[in-house]
Amino acid sequence: MGMNSRIGSFNHHTLIFSSSTSSLTSVELQPLSSPQAKAGTNSDKIDQSVQRRTANYKPNIWKHELLQSLTSQFSEKKYKTRAQTLKEDVKCMFVEASDTLSKLELIDSISKLGLDKYFMQEIKEALDATALSNNTSVLKGDLYATALCFRLLRHHGYHASQDMFLDFVDGADKFIPSPKVSIKGLLELLQASNLGGEGEDLLTEAGLFSIENLSGFGASSDNMLAKQVYEAISLPMQWRVEWYNVKKHVQAHEKNHESTKSKLIELAKLNFNLVQSSHQEDLKEVSRWWMNLGIKERLSFSRDRVVESFLYAAGTAPEPKQASLRKWLSKVINLILITDDVYDVYGTLDELEIFTNAVERWSPEEIKELPEGIQICFWTLLNTTNEMAAEIEQENGWTPVLPYLQKTWTDFLKSLLVEAKWYNKGYTPSLEEYLNNGWISSSGPLLSVLAILGVADRKTQNVAEYLKDCQQIIHHSSLVIRLCNDQGTSAAELERGDAASSILCYMREANVSEEVAREHIKSLIVKAWKQINGYCISCPPFLQEPAKYITNTARVAHFMYQHGDGFGVQDRETQDHVRSNFIEPIPIN
Repeated sequence: MGMNSRIGSFNHHTLIFSSSTSSLTSVELQPLSSPQAKAGTNSDKIDQSVQRRTANYKPNIWKHELLQSLTSQFSEKKYKTRAQTLKEDVKCMFVEASDTLSKLELIDSISKLGLDKYFMQEIKEALDATALSNNTSVLKGDLYATALCFRLLRHHGYHASQDMFLDFVDGADKFIPSPKVSIKGLLELLQASNLGGEGEDLLTEAGLFSIENLSGFGASSDNMLAKQVYEAISLPMQWRVEWYNVKKHVQAHEKNHESTKSKLIELAKLNFNLVQSSHQEDLKEVSRWWMNLGIKERLSFSRDRVVESFLYAAGTAPEPKQASLRKWLSKVINLILITDDVYDVYGTLDELEIFTNAVERWSPEEIKELPEGIQICFWTLLNTTNEMAAEIEQENGWTPVLPYLQKTWTDFLKSLLVEAKWYNKGYTPSLEEYLNNGWISSSGPLLSVLAILGVADRKTQNVAEYLKDCQQIIHHSSLVIRLCNDQGTSAAELERGDAASSILCYMREANVSEEVAREHIKSLIVKAWKQINGYCISCPPFLQEPAKYITNTARVAHFMYQHGDGFGVQDRETQDHVRSNFIEPIPIN
């Protein structure tokens, strides 16, 4: 269903691994052409005797040859040398920024241009000076400066209080309309409000006040500020994938003719192209992996979406140093799409029960009588997961890894099986029942476990402890993935006759229209983001890195499903995103 299948109240047992899982060992890898992989001579008879559904997905538009031909001049050493020189120039800009607001605006520009990783020390020193002294007092009376300060402090993990906005509200904590309040200030207030946690009512009020006063402006003007207003209302900055907005921010800086930031803009262009070059090499490797499996022609019922899988992975972990995590995520997302299609449209209920049990036991013996397509799916899942576990152990030092991957895959498939049973019975669950299962079938826990294995510091905690400490953010990020997926794919799934989505569940439960149901689902997304924000504000430093990447999985869900099914439909916005981020560099004069 879209990328995967169905999310709500948190079942804490799902991600807790007992010590018995450590007894699992890697089974011997089997090539797909082996007798074991093709076991079951009756599979073709079974396959032909069953009427199988189809999702009618369009063929893949990204040819392997095109992907392998991608090259970039920016892999040359001279560009990295130039970038290093520009970094030193930008560091000088922190010294030249003489007042608090100038420093905050510089930090904001650096972050939006995707450069903050190069200036973490300078950013920390500037924000420390703002947070640990009375520097915020110089912003008093300036809504724009106060909102910008609040947003940057929270974004970088500081405990900024919503009380920073008390100067702008009346005795009833309502924001006071004033002719002095600029569109720019309202826009920044709206962005700041989206970093609020549960119970921070002043920030909720800030969001409502901002939208009420900005809505008319966005509709009556066609300038750049109006476009920013529209984008902030439709999808706030906190929910967006930072890296996939870099090009837009470069263009905005150029249109504003900010000559004082020429070195910063040049560095942003160069850095984007350098990162793009790195992403191209990763994408080529993932495409070769997919081609070398030699299975896509034998899985005609499933989506062939290796490029879109990489798009999701690169949005989650864009930094060049995260190449391995990107490739692991790409492979897992590709497998998620295949298994989702097995459960959604291809397998019978009996076959799905056997498949689920076989994965839970990691037992190839159990699949011999299944149709060839499902056997191929099993062997691809088993071999890829075993190989990935070995790579993670070798590169990152975690051990053992396989039990965690196998357990999370099992939970995912069991949740798909629940939905398949609902579909076969013609049963529409309550929204709560649907979400209790759906946050797992969103595939969010799978992506989160990989994020932890990819970036967490193994010297601080073991994997089980990280999973326990990250349960809350895994749950709510998975909830966002599920609900975004439903918002983007519900119409197509209803047309195909797939299992009910959260939208349909609520329509039937509350007896409301689709429009009302969609608004309710939006409100659940807002609530989930408040929980994510609260976690990120309060978590200890050693959890901030895993939390960032887990949160990114939710951001990419917004990105992929904002305009519909970003996986199923390749030739609209998704195609533009792929070209912009992986094929077309930013021109440098």
